[in-house]
Amino acid sequence: MCGFAGFIADDVRRDNEAIVRAMGERIIHRGPDMDDIYVDDDIALCFRRLSIIDLEGGSQPMTNEDDTMVLTFNGEIYNFMDLRKELEQAGHVFKTRTDSEVLLHGYEEWGAKLLDRLRGMYAFVIWDKKEKKLFGARDIFGIKPFYYYRKDGEFLFGSEIKSFLEHPAFEKEVNYARIPDYMSFEYVPCDETLFMNVYKLPAAHYLEYQDGKLSVHEYFRITYEADQTKTLEEWEDLIQKEFEESVQVHKIADVEVGCFLSSGVDSSYTVKEVSNIMKDVKSFSVGYAEKKYSELPYAQEFSKSIGVENISNLVSADDYFGWAGKIQYFMDEPMPNPSEVPLFFLAQNARKYVKVVLSGEGADELFGGYPMYIEGGHFHQYSKIPKPIRKAAGAIAKKLPRFKGRNFLIRGAMEPYQRFMRNNYVFAYGERDQYLKDGIVSCDPSAYTKVYFDDTEGLDEPTRLQYADIKTWMQYDILQKADRMSMANSLELRVPFLDRKMLALSTKIPVRYRVQGETTKVAMRGAAMKQIAEHTANRKKLGFPVPLNDWLKEEKYYQMVKEAFESDTAALFFKKDAILKLLEDHRAGVARNMTKIWTVYSLILWYNEFWDIEADTIHGRVMRTPDLQA
Repeated sequence: MCGFAGFIADDVRRDNEAIVRAMGERIIHRGPDMDDIYVDDDIALCFRRLSIIDLEGGSQPMTNEDDTMVLTFNGEIYNFMDLRKELEQAGHVFKTRTDSEVLLHGYEEWGAKLLDRLRGMYAFVIWDKKEKKLFGARDIFGIKPFYYYRKDGEFLFGSEIKSFLEHPAFEKEVNYARIPDYMSFEYVPCDETLFMNVYKLPAAHYLEYQDGKLSVHEYFRITYEADQTKTLEEWEDLIQKEFEESVQVHKIADVEVGCFLSSGVDSSYTVKEVSNIMKDVKSFSVGYAEKKYSELPYAQEFSKSIGVENISNLVSADDYFGWAGKIQYFMDEPMPNPSEVPLFFLAQNARKYVKVVLSGEGADELFGGYPMYIEGGHFHQYSKIPKPIRKAAGAIAKKLPRFKGRNFLIRGAMEPYQRFMRNNYVFAYGERDQYLKDGIVSCDPSAYTKVYFDDTEGLDEPTRLQYADIKTWMQYDILQKADRMSMANSLELRVPFLDRKMLALSTKIPVRYRVQGETTKVAMRGAAMKQIAEHTANRKKLGFPVPLNDWLKEEKYYQMVKEAFESDTAALFFKKDAILKLLEDHRAGVARNMTKIWTVYSLILWYNEFWDIEADTIHGRVMRTPDLQA
């Protein structure tokens, strides 16, 4: 596990060695154990290492036998030993026992087809010195990040955007056109970012850069083909078998491994599987003094019941607000998901004991865990009524006073991509202009997600929703914050549900064994019950609850946010009177505006972190390189 940064070195007047070292220092949190660089007339590469496998060897940037190719790699390849054997049989000679070297020789042997063989989480670049070509790739889910900057012939790349700040050619500009998208989704739902000319390499894609030309290619696409021949019990057995094997490979490390544990079935199932394989494994949980929001009692009780030590910590309101700015710095782009803050403190505490943790991300998207998938099933049945009738019913319902079922009729007249809840997760399309500064132009957010519904034309609606979630919500939100909050604390987070073999299995499960009636993750819960108690497997999803709704009404934190909303920074993006009304209405109990307030506040904090680096932030702190020990 590490972070990498680099650039095409086409200006001999620059001190490229000093520049690339500074880029690496900016992301030292991703790899504090070791660093090194590679610089020649064509390229500069920097590597920051968090040592997990082959602690003594495995230094990067790494070269092949004849020094014609150079690699920097962030992630883990779980089937590297099998690939190594195959490559050795083909005549390749290995210098280390790392998974990194498998990528080098694999690319020599198979080129881009190497990606079809990889099982793991990864973002990496390989520089071909003979061809003067850069090859870069990202794993099929987007677990590990990959950014690049392209403008006026400059090409920079790395694990985090903040490394680009150290390059003299990087022009730091806000991508105002994507601010409205952020307002609806709480992230930018495409390959652009809120930094102008900075892009995300999408999950399951690779890029090639040669002679100043960039090409980006998709190398893997999810397809669904339900197998209707198996019983529910057979699917449960298959899930149990595959998950047990996935956990087995995900725990491979030369350092101690632990687990995150919340109150849900996903993390509970993970902890139990790990405890079956490893002795003395530790689970880590986070909570609050406000007991109604805390998952700690469950986590402690569950850990005790399976004989696993649980280590927990509490997050106070002062912690939450005091670190909010630093957390936006680590996120690179503003992220208003309130759960990122407790996740940061959870990772910070776990890092005192272990270097690697396993977590339950991805189970919902693969196996049907969100309530909206149940709703999607209802709409799928309703869609069998002819469209003209549904449209007429929706039009009539719009004109009538509120009644039970009115919203269902209105939304039932829409296309699935139009009623996808992520499109208007925070601010609806029609209301964004009330809050955004004049001149920031909005476009329909559903245009971003329509492509994923087009990809799944003809499938049932829950499946289409799952696919869209994997391509957007999971990639840009769930995995983004998981990577950033863990790596901010130099902790490697692994996700055994997000495994190539687990995905292949999930795409064959019929929809009735994913969502049925009012039950989500039907087959996965059944599989979990083979390992954990029924009441745990069927526990209601809480989704990392946070007392933020209540804290925003307290004088101290209300004033803190109000000061930000009245600032010059706020005026760059918002109409001050409108956002202040959101805050006042929330405090007065007129409306529950927590999510909207935190979305606005996070953007302000983010801007201050990256554009006001030399000045005090609104909290009176200078945040150039955050001190993790503070």
